[in-house]
Amino acid sequence: MSIQTGPLPARAQLFRRLAASRFRSRFHLGDKERQYCLDKGAGVVMSHAADFVRERLSAAEPANDGRQTPMRGHPVFIAQHATATCCRGCLQKWHNIAQHQPLDEHQQQYICDVLFSWLQQEINRP
Repeated sequence: MSIQTGPLPARAQLFRRLAASRFRSRFHLGDKERQYCLDKGAGVVMSHAADFVRERLSAAEPANDGRQTPMRGHPVFIAQHATATCCRGCLQKWHNIAQHQPLDEHQQQYICDVLFSWLQQEINRP
C-alpha cells in the first residue's frame, strides 16, 4: 500500500492549475508528435505511456529521478512535462502522490489517464 499526501486533485482543477503555470502551459504537441499519435492510435501511445510510467516512475526511488523523462522525442514525454507527471517531485507537488513510496496500480492508471486527457486535448487543439 502506498501513502499519499492528500486526495488526488479533480481533473478539471488540475488542468486549470497546469494552464496557469507558465512552465507547464508552454508544452504542446508539434505537428510531428500529433501525427505520430494519429498514425499509431490511442492504444499504442497509451501502451507506451503505461510502460514509461511503470519503468521510469513507479519505483519508490526511481533512477535519475528528475532527469528520467526527456522533454522531447515522444508525445508522452511532452505530455508528462505538460501534466507534471515527469518525476516524483512533480507528482507530489501537483498530484499529491507521495515520494519514496512505490506507485500502486491505481496511481499508475491515474497518471496514464491524466496523460491521455492531455494528449486528447492537444490532438483536438486547432
